[in-house]
Amino acid sequence: MQTGRKERSRRAEQSRDVRDRQAHEIERLRQENERLREQLAEQAKRIADLERQLALRQQNSTTTSKPPSSDGLAGGQRVRGRRVKSRRKAGGQPGHPGHHRELVPLARVDVIVDLVPDTCRRCARRLHARHEVGDPRRHQVTELPAIAAHITEYRCHRRQCPDCGTTTLAPLAAALAGQFGPQLTALIAYLTVVCRLPRLVVQRLLAGVLQIPISLGSTQNAWEEASAAVAVPYEELEHALAQQSVLNSDETGHRTNGAKRWLWTLVAPTFVFYTIASSRGADVLRRLIGATFAGVLGSDRLPVYLTYAAARRQLCWSHFRRNLLSAQELATSAAAKRFCREALALQRQLFRLWRRFHGEPHVRGAPLTRAELIAKVLPIEKRFFALAERHVNAADAEVSNLARALFEHHPHFFTFVHEEGVEPTNNVAERALRTAVQWRKIMFGNRSTEGELAVARLLTVTRTCQLQQLNVLAYLTAAIYCHRRRQAVASLLPKQHTH
Repeated sequence: MQTGRKERSRRAEQSRDVRDRQAHEIERLRQENERLREQLAEQAKRIADLERQLALRQQNSTTTSKPPSSDGLAGGQRVRGRRVKSRRKAGGQPGHPGHHRELVPLARVDVIVDLVPDTCRRCARRLHARHEVGDPRRHQVTELPAIAAHITEYRCHRRQCPDCGTTTLAPLAAALAGQFGPQLTALIAYLTVVCRLPRLVVQRLLAGVLQIPISLGSTQNAWEEASAAVAVPYEELEHALAQQSVLNSDETGHRTNGAKRWLWTLVAPTFVFYTIASSRGADVLRRLIGATFAGVLGSDRLPVYLTYAAARRQLCWSHFRRNLLSAQELATSAAAKRFCREALALQRQLFRLWRRFHGEPHVRGAPLTRAELIAKVLPIEKRFFALAERHVNAADAEVSNLARALFEHHPHFFTFVHEEGVEPTNNVAERALRTAVQWRKIMFGNRSTEGELAVARLLTVTRTCQLQQLNVLAYLTAAIYCHRRRQAVASLLPKQHTH
């Protein structure tokens, strides 16, 4: 009996040992499983981050604010043209009207040469003036004359007074003090600003084509004189900014001696204005257009514009569309992708109506009046608001941000529907800024505050002349001519805005 109790006790001890070992093994396996779960979750997060980084690097100008010139380098090549190759041959198609160089008016022709046939091309019979039939075929050849600089030498003579013995030197007019005339000075500025030629290239062009030897310092002097000549028209445009009914604004980075600057542009219906500032904040807008702007301010959704006190705004649909395409590429959930698809579909409907309002010939449907446009856009506007309201708190951060922007600033996306002269995009400011960016990439920024002002003045005047279809070189020449003679320079403002 004693032996039986010992046996049962021994077996119970063994069972407890087995249970303890099993419990220990279970705990070890549980901890190992927890560690593997954490490791798997961490790896999944890293994979998602890497996939997002890869997707961001593969984006191009259609989904970001990158310039089109970067497509195919850092990002994926932008899809252009038809995706399906056309079966038509290259070149003009049957029935396509031909294009040719138009003949210049006879008043512009310098020399007329009559070519008269003497004999028949078939039987060699002698032909006379009485055999003339129809009007002659006109063929014009345009050629440059022999290019040579026109040089005038002014000889300032001295004469001595026989009474007092004083020698008097004939004075040189202030307009003749420089070594280059107004047209040549304007040409140097034109080549630098409009043609965006570096000063060394301008120097070589003048020496090689016009046989005008010139130093780099002289090209800089011409640039500075052209800047001084257009100072008054530039200031007039600056003062007129606040009175405009519509302004579109954009900005980009700039450099002055390596220091960070911001190049701003504001585009009005009749002129383009540039300025270089040390700030990207709303203080620049307040300095240029006042504490509040009474007109419509078109821009992207940069916080500096949203915090500025503008009475009315138009937020750029091009930026919003690129953001939607980017969010669609990066979306990981079906709900996020659905939001982007629905928003893009509504945006296409909106712009189809806008093109019909403008009467574009390739858009189906009759042209719309302003009242018809407003009536047809209203349902789309309501659907946009409802879509934004549903996704304000979306799990996808980018979708939530876009929905919140559309929800909070909803009226500012549709100002163009109701206001005359307002465009749905900020493309006019982006195109104006692109000119300045191209100049910056060639010239590598500025070296002084005076250089910043010169860039702003000359970009403003040349782009405004182009917008108003004025001859840029002729305007610069006239401005330098008047500046040398202390005369008023022609204003670039419409007549009703001049003072």
